[in-house]
Amino acid sequence: MIIEINKDIDKYQESVVMGLTAKQLIYSIVSVLVGGTIVLLTYRYIGLTGSAYVAIPAVAPIAMGGFYSYQGMSFFEATKRRIHFLFANREITYISSEGEGTIKKMQMEEALAQKKKGKNKNRKKRGLKEK
Repeated sequence: MIIEINKDIDKYQESVVMGLTAKQLIYSIVSVLVGGTIVLLTYRYIGLTGSAYVAIPAVAPIAMGGFYSYQGMSFFEATKRRIHFLFANREITYISSEGEGTIKKMQMEEALAQKKKGKNKNRKKRGLKEK
């Protein structure tokens, strides 16, 4: 007896109709209804092509809600996060503690230490004691 099991159990989706999940089926029906309604209401005034172009921006987010998934988030959750990060993020500022003045001060201290070191070496060579 052979029982076939999906290798990737985490991504398994139970299909309801034509390979669509229940969520995908519901969003598909809603998007077709919304798109059809918009086309029927506007085609007399702007023509069929124009009404289709008007319906697409309304239908696309609805259809994406059922089919789009990014890192386990639905389209609406992912879009909400993107908008949050675009507009609601605080600006993080960095203030350096090593400004130009501090760096010059450190360089002068190093130069003084080098001079002192040089004097001590000269004194040792001559055989003089350090003070």
